[in-house]
Amino acid sequence: MDSTLLYIVMALGVSTILNLFLKRLGISQIIGYIFTGTIIVYAFDLRQMSDSSILEHIGEFGIVFLMFTIGLEISLARMYSMKKEIFFNGFMQVTFTALIVYAVSHYFFALDSISALILSLAFALSSTAVVLSYLKSSKEIHSPYGQQATGILIFQDIAVIPILILLSFLTSNADQSVLIILRDTFISAVLVIGLMFIVGKRAMTWLLHFSASSEVDELFMGSVLFIVVSAALLASYMGFTYSLGAFVAGMIIAETKYHHKVESDIAPFKDILLGTFFIVVGMKIDIFFFIDNFLVIAGLFALVMILKTTVTYLILRLTSSHSRSLKTALAISQVGEFSFVIFAVASVDGLLNKELESLFILIVIFSMVITPFFISKINRFVSYLTNYEYLGLKTSAFTSRQNHVIVCGYSITGKFVAHYLDKIDAHYVIIDNNPKHVQEAIADKKEAYLGDMSKLSLLEALHAESSAAVIVTLDNMEKKRAICEAVLKHTKHVNLIVKISTLEDKNNLEDLEITSMVDDKVEVARLLVEKMTTCKLKF
Repeated sequence: MDSTLLYIVMALGVSTILNLFLKRLGISQIIGYIFTGTIIVYAFDLRQMSDSSILEHIGEFGIVFLMFTIGLEISLARMYSMKKEIFFNGFMQVTFTALIVYAVSHYFFALDSISALILSLAFALSSTAVVLSYLKSSKEIHSPYGQQATGILIFQDIAVIPILILLSFLTSNADQSVLIILRDTFISAVLVIGLMFIVGKRAMTWLLHFSASSEVDELFMGSVLFIVVSAALLASYMGFTYSLGAFVAGMIIAETKYHHKVESDIAPFKDILLGTFFIVVGMKIDIFFFIDNFLVIAGLFALVMILKTTVTYLILRLTSSHSRSLKTALAISQVGEFSFVIFAVASVDGLLNKELESLFILIVIFSMVITPFFISKINRFVSYLTNYEYLGLKTSAFTSRQNHVIVCGYSITGKFVAHYLDKIDAHYVIIDNNPKHVQEAIADKKEAYLGDMSKLSLLEALHAESSAAVIVTLDNMEKKRAICEAVLKHTKHVNLIVKISTLEDKNNLEDLEITSMVDDKVEVARLLVEKMTTCKLKF
């Protein structure tokens, strides 16, 4: 017990000191956690613990909570609206990447067909933990390329299930036909979804309602933890991954009024457990094997990165712009953490020899170590290669800003609002989720960013609570209401001014505490009469 506490204290101390140092250099804290794991293993000679199943499970729950928070961002309606990003782009990316990697490894590197298949399936996956951590922290998860990358990563997590089914079928111990395995998996999926969406949704809503009404934060937090872990265990019991169950639970809670509170309360647990996951990754690094094979590992990583970027770019280019396709392809060009699971299962079942497993694991780790260094530079890199101008929000620009006006939308009305704000010399910023409108605003020398104002993370980045007013100029009723709800949930102390065009718009918004609703037809009528009264009478 004493030694265990010593290891924990040392891990906390080393990770804290390392991350404080790396933060000054602008390096991701993920690197600090990975290096912490390596330092602890070699400092205390704990290499035998690097394959500990207990540590694996503890670390995996970092991804579980990350996927839960992603689920909170993606309701059923949102997932349906992202069906192209998830199911088309995701399926195409995984399928074609696996085919290309298989062909190269089998025909060029002369790996046997089973090893090449395992390698291709593992390398087709990207790192949910690294990519989504960056996208959420940088607020780029709501950007067009962030949405594309998120959709593909969600499909990849779903794809882990059939991949593990295939591995079980390939083992010599598999005594069931693939049709029986697929049938059982389908039945399990229906049961999980049915239980969680029919029974679980009511239970979750009831539990969150009563724990929130108790006004005891510990009870509410305990309820959230119970929901996440229960959903993960249910999915695991049915043969799926822990993270998929947590993701579905997040989607269910996203449909409730508690999702903003849940997201903010769960963040510390997610960050701590995600740090634990990366420490476990660092514990897997065999320094001597890595040094002996460094050129091979670096060369294979570079090859995989080029192949994945090229394949993903060509697939996305069918439906997306050049800059968005390139940014998404670069963001998911690494190899992901679920590859560890695939290699471990394949090795235990005798499908992969230990030396190849060690080499492949080090390529994955090298990939996850390198990714945080370049993922933050993607916008700058794409801007350099193309004429693309980065439209993402620079959060540092708002850290001390107060009494600014946030103009939502830069179509015709938004342009006139900006014109009159210029006349009174007001400080304002324009937010629009249409890249064309943002480009027009920038061309007009306005401060404008691409983003969705209905997202809490964007409101926090804009410091909406310190603004003088939020002016909503959009015409789309659904978007307009979503923005108003998000602003009012974020802060009640802001002047919220909304343009409406019809009586239906007014009725749809009257239940919200909006400061002022401006009816464009009423205002035009008022101005017409005002102009008439100031005109000279003609005889």
